[in-house]
Amino acid sequence: MRIIVYEARPDEELYLKAEARRCECDVIISSEVPSPDNAALSEGCDGVSILGQGSIDENLLHNWYENGVRYLSTRTIGSNHIDLAAAKRIGIRVCNAAYAPNGVADFAVMLMLMCIRHYKQALWRGQVNDFELNGLQGRELRSMTVGIVGTGRIGMQTARNLSGFGCRLIAYDPNPNNDCSSLDYVSLEELYRESDIITLHVPLTEQNYHMINSESLNMMKDGVILINCARGSLCDIEALIEGVESKKIGALGIDTTEGEEGIIHADHRIDILRGRDWFYLRQFRNVVMTPHMAFYTDEAIESIVRCGIEGICTMASGRAYITEL
Repeated sequence: MRIIVYEARPDEELYLKAEARRCECDVIISSEVPSPDNAALSEGCDGVSILGQGSIDENLLHNWYENGVRYLSTRTIGSNHIDLAAAKRIGIRVCNAAYAPNGVADFAVMLMLMCIRHYKQALWRGQVNDFELNGLQGRELRSMTVGIVGTGRIGMQTARNLSGFGCRLIAYDPNPNNDCSSLDYVSLEELYRESDIITLHVPLTEQNYHMINSESLNMMKDGVILINCARGSLCDIEALIEGVESKKIGALGIDTTEGEEGIIHADHRIDILRGRDWFYLRQFRNVVMTPHMAFYTDEAIESIVRCGIEGICTMASGRAYITEL
C-alpha cells in the first residue's frame, strides 16, 4: 500500500509517519497543492490524501486513476473541493476526516465574545497606547438571543458551550436534534428575525450556497452579529461588505471567508495578492477574521491525520470506512 500525501504541513509529519507505521503502508509526503501539473507524484500509488486548497475536478481524478489511484482521503470535514460525482463515475472511493467538535465550537463562542466586547478595537488601541474606554462598551451574552443554524455535532457542541452563559438559544435544522434541552427550534426566517447573534454550522451545498445574502440580511435585526466557522461560501462576501458599511451588520466573526483559497495558510508578506474583497472586509474595525483555524488543535490534527491514512487503508482492504462519502 502506497499513499501520496499532498499539502502536508510540518505539524502533520510526525503523525503521518506514526500512522504509516501503524497501518503498515508507505507514505510519500509532499507540501504541494494537488493539480494536473503534479499529478505524476501519484504514479504507482494506491491512495491520495489531500487538504482543501486544490480543486479536485474530473480531469485531475482521471489523471490519478490512470496512475493507479483508487482511494482518496481529504483531511478536512468539508468535501466541496472534490467532484464526488466524478470520483464515483471514475471508480475512486473517497472519505473525509472526523474530529471532536469541541475546538470549532469553542472558537465560535470566542468569536462571539470578541465581537460583543469590541476586542479588535481594544487591541488596536492598546498597540498605540490608547487606553480610553470610549467606544468599547459591550454587551453580555445572558441578555442576547443566539441563533444556531445547523445542529450537527459542531452546532450541538456550540449550544452546550453557550448554555452556561444564560442566553436564549434558538436553532434551525431540517433534522432537529433534541439532545440539548435549552435549545428551541424555529423556522429559518424566525431565527433571522429574532437573533442578536447568528452562528453558522452547516456544510456547503448547492442549496445553501450564499444563504447569507442581501435578502436574508434584510430579515435580520439591525446590528446583527454574524459568526461563520463553517464554510466561506455560505456568505456572499459582497453582501457582507454592504451589510457592514450600512451598519445592518454590527459585527462579524468569521474564520472562513469566500475567496480565501490561495490566501490562507501561507506567508504572503512579500507577495502581490488578488482578492480585494477579502482584504477590504478584514480592515473594518468590527470585523474579526481568522485564517480558517478554528479546527486547529493538537487533538484535531492527530485525528485528521489518522483518518487520512487509516481511511485509505481500510477502503483498500475491501471494508467501508466510517467517514466514507
